[in-house]
Amino acid sequence: MQERPVLSDRQINRELLDFVLHTPIWFWGVLLLLGLVFGAGFIAVVYLISTGLGVWGENWPVMWAFEITNFVFWVGISHAGVMISASLRLTQAEWRRPVTRAAEVLTVFALATAALHPAVHAGRFWRVIYWVFPYDFFRGIWPNVRSPLIWDPSAIFTYLTGSSLFIYSVLIPDLAVARDRSTGWRRKFYGILALGWRGNPRQWRLQTLAGILLSGLILPVFVSVHSIVSFDFAMALVPGWHSTVFAPYFVIGAVWSGVAAVATLMAILRFLFKLHNYIRPDHFDALGRLLLVVGNAWFYFFILDFIFGLFAREETEVAIWQARIFEWPFNVLFIIFLLTAYILPVPLLMMRSVRRSVTMMFLTSMLINIGMWLERYILIVPALQYKQAFQFSWSTYQPQLPEWGLVIGSFGLVALGVLLFAKIFPIIPIYEQKESQVFAAEIKVGKATVPGVIRE
Repeated sequence: MQERPVLSDRQINRELLDFVLHTPIWFWGVLLLLGLVFGAGFIAVVYLISTGLGVWGENWPVMWAFEITNFVFWVGISHAGVMISASLRLTQAEWRRPVTRAAEVLTVFALATAALHPAVHAGRFWRVIYWVFPYDFFRGIWPNVRSPLIWDPSAIFTYLTGSSLFIYSVLIPDLAVARDRSTGWRRKFYGILALGWRGNPRQWRLQTLAGILLSGLILPVFVSVHSIVSFDFAMALVPGWHSTVFAPYFVIGAVWSGVAAVATLMAILRFLFKLHNYIRPDHFDALGRLLLVVGNAWFYFFILDFIFGLFAREETEVAIWQARIFEWPFNVLFIIFLLTAYILPVPLLMMRSVRRSVTMMFLTSMLINIGMWLERYILIVPALQYKQAFQFSWSTYQPQLPEWGLVIGSFGLVALGVLLFAKIFPIIPIYEQKESQVFAAEIKVGKATVPGVIRE
């Protein structure tokens, strides 16, 4: 076990606000790179809107492909914030402290990016809001509230609102620290956002209570959002999606990919911002243990989905699974998916040396999310290709360049959002680190707790 470094309040303030108050040269290079990646997706969307959905490789009966794969993937990534932050906050897990805010920020930007995909898929996205929310009282036109495609925006909007409030409520003490250590327009900016925070006991009680209440309230939303996303498929008249385990299968898959994304993000932040005193091998070890449990639970539901799909021996259902396993290119993608999503990561995570290695955790978590993106693709496209009862209606799908641009651009958008947030606000909670130092600096002698070290 690595010994926890004892840091003073002054050192914590200085190190965690260094990137916020000072701009290193490398920031502009990374910003330009991510801007170019996001620009590729933006150009692809502009080309789509100006030309039409025909620029994608989709056609009847394959009406969903990359954009819905991306949608499910990013909604899954967004579950990281609640799983890491809310649930671990309620259970008082000590190792959560440097991980929570990065996970929450990843939740917000991943969820916002996911919400863009159905709008883009509509072609004329400016009409989506009109048809989704029932407000056209004058003509008596109302959306079909029994459709999961109506439930999705409601659930995502609620989840996004709750996550944003959650981030802001726990960010207020750090905004006050940034206000007190900055000058000029920055001081005014952080002063407005800090809402007059002075750190008196009453404010701390209210802030702690708000964090606990929002954690408890957002957990049901966390479960319902990806359950509703699974209903997009389970309630459709498409063989291959008629599985009763889709709701828990999607939720546990979201946690599997989301926690892996947090591990990837923490490794990148540790390298870029030199946060070795705050993000330690102990935290990656804890994330690895969590991943190990979640990964095996996800594989259990994957096996259930496979068994249930073949249990009735329905001809079309069997054809879809045969296509996933034996037909090109899904056979190759299926092997890669199994290797990267389960077969390779889980044995690696069972080794303590891997869990405590930042580099190995980075690579392992990247493998998991490569596999989970492929899992969503394999789930969606073959079922649509072979969904018709008559074989002459079966079709093929070939992704086009604008679709690849959309996928690449979505990763650029999320990464760009996290980078800009880290430039404006502390990416690691300052007050959480100070609190953790109090626990690290106290020892128990009999029934009494006494200071273990002298702190500034």
